[in-house]
Amino acid sequence: MKIALAQLNYHIGNFEENTAKIIRTVRDAANQGAELVVFAELALSGYPPRDFLEFDDFIDRCLQSAQTIAETCPETGIILGSPVRNTTGKGKPLFNAALFVYNGEIREFHKALLPNYDVFDEYRYFEPSGQFQILRWKGVNIALTICEDLWNIGDDPLYRVNPMDELIRLGPELMINIAASPFHYEQAISRREVLRENVRRYGIPLIYVNHVGAQTELLFDGGSMVFNSRGWVEDSLPFFEEGLLITDTAQLHPGTVEVIDNQHVPERIALIHDALVMGIRNYFGKLGFQKAIVGLSGGIDSAVTMVLAARALGNEHVFGLLMPSQFSSGHSVDDALKLAENLGSPCSTIAIKEIYTAFESGLSDLFAGTEFGLTEENLQARIRGTLLMAMTNKFGYILLNTSNKSEAAVGYGTLYGDMNGGLSVLGDLYKTEVYELARYINRSTEIIPLNSITKPPSAELRPGQQDSDSLPDYVVLDRLLFQYIENRKGPRELIAMGFDEMLVRKVLRLVNTNEYKRYQTPPILRVSTKAFGMGRRMPIVGKYLL
Repeated sequence: MKIALAQLNYHIGNFEENTAKIIRTVRDAANQGAELVVFAELALSGYPPRDFLEFDDFIDRCLQSAQTIAETCPETGIILGSPVRNTTGKGKPLFNAALFVYNGEIREFHKALLPNYDVFDEYRYFEPSGQFQILRWKGVNIALTICEDLWNIGDDPLYRVNPMDELIRLGPELMINIAASPFHYEQAISRREVLRENVRRYGIPLIYVNHVGAQTELLFDGGSMVFNSRGWVEDSLPFFEEGLLITDTAQLHPGTVEVIDNQHVPERIALIHDALVMGIRNYFGKLGFQKAIVGLSGGIDSAVTMVLAARALGNEHVFGLLMPSQFSSGHSVDDALKLAENLGSPCSTIAIKEIYTAFESGLSDLFAGTEFGLTEENLQARIRGTLLMAMTNKFGYILLNTSNKSEAAVGYGTLYGDMNGGLSVLGDLYKTEVYELARYINRSTEIIPLNSITKPPSAELRPGQQDSDSLPDYVVLDRLLFQYIENRKGPRELIAMGFDEMLVRKVLRLVNTNEYKRYQTPPILRVSTKAFGMGRRMPIVGKYLL
């Protein structure tokens, strides 16, 4: 049987576009001889639909779209994901379903394992299925599963049931898994190994279809695969691109010769680069915007953000605004202008000294007798934030936030100033990773001025300022933050690992007391295993220290 893997980029709630795209793809696949076309989890609604699922009309439109597809493409078998109503009268009102569509009719197969960790919140909406059935199509028994249904396979299972243990008793000859598996920089390898373990445990081939595209902060990398019965990837679709792949199940039972996986996973920093470019492009495209603005400083963060935005939207659609103060160094101004020149992007300069002086004069009576300090530094950042937001309002830009994860973690940023923005591009990359990404961008030619990469980082809000005046060396800080945030190591564990006790006390206090700032930041493109935002839920007023 010829089966088509359809890896598409869906738009949440855009039923007309999603349905039309699915119908076009079915017809294209059928013209190439496909007898069955497989789409991703919740393809009709887009993933994650979140509280749209609480609207009856939203569910009605999903089901109407499924019926339109069934009536329009009656001669081809179709598998696609959709929410459906739970008509049993017990449990949550919906199931997360894989629909089998053929000859105008629709059959439902419900998801059994509902993830409720990190970025997932499916148990909020869906009832887990306790019934298991086989899809028989063209003489082949198919075990049809949905994403998490194949992930409960380790020695320490997360759930009490393993759907494939139930389904294998019914004699399937092929597994099909439709998924919405978000990207992080380790996911491509770990996902492949989880799927491979399923194949080796059950001894039958597997077809896996994933989402591709960005849904605000969640990025989906695609990487759909076909595994033969020995657990090797026979064929695959690319990362971060839509695609259609036709496979013949007759060729998924090789001999005893081991083969190399037919899937190339790029290096980690290349994956991050491509994920961020896709994330920017889809955020703008799905919101209906075309132009970005970036506050340029001559530093590494704004430079990397500007390059990624230019690659996502086109150089001419990214505007750089340079706002030097009396504390800005000449080389920073030169570096910012050189970056814009290298990219061919428009750029303008507004000196803020006079604006700052006007604010200082207006506050002089109230600030009388006080010394220059953090307030005056933040005032400069807020002036810049106001100018950038004025440009967005006047000319229809979206402001891209340039803060990195190290700064966001310890509160090294100014609310309503440099923390402004519609989207945070680097908020899930530690400072050391931003440098790594800059070197990757410059691997063939110097796009980011070398001085932006090699000079000591500084906010340049007072004479001679450097980040090291307030923060530990980023190499040390980032290692500590990674263990605390990604690996959830507590203060005693961190000290046992060799981190200085006073450093642990200082950094954890900064992280925990600045939670209120992170609640007010723009959505952050997620590339790690634990990003700030929807995947990390911490109390603002909590106290977790030594």
